[in-house]
Amino acid sequence: MTHNVFFWLKPGLGAADLARVEAGLLALGDIDCVQSVVVGRPADTPARPVTDKSFSYHLGLSFASVGEHDAYQDHPDHHVFVEGFRDLWERVVVYDSAPVP
Repeated sequence: MTHNVFFWLKPGLGAADLARVEAGLLALGDIDCVQSVVVGRPADTPARPVTDKSFSYHLGLSFASVGEHDAYQDHPDHHVFVEGFRDLWERVVVYDSAPVP
């Protein structure tokens, strides 16, 4: 399954804060139940009515199962990330998806 998280950061954050956020997001990929991680910002693609580029960062994590995802949610490093960075974002949206058989 895939866990997609979109973050809208508070305006006015400096380069050091952004670098810290990026490092924190990438470090979530080190949690043992995570199969793969991708961290990104809005791509420089042409504007289209269906494209939302309002977010600051995207975190995409892949898991072998919903159970592995649930273990990630309870992992201490995940809690450290949330507590350490929640003051930097104003909005978070999660889209979890499972592959079609």
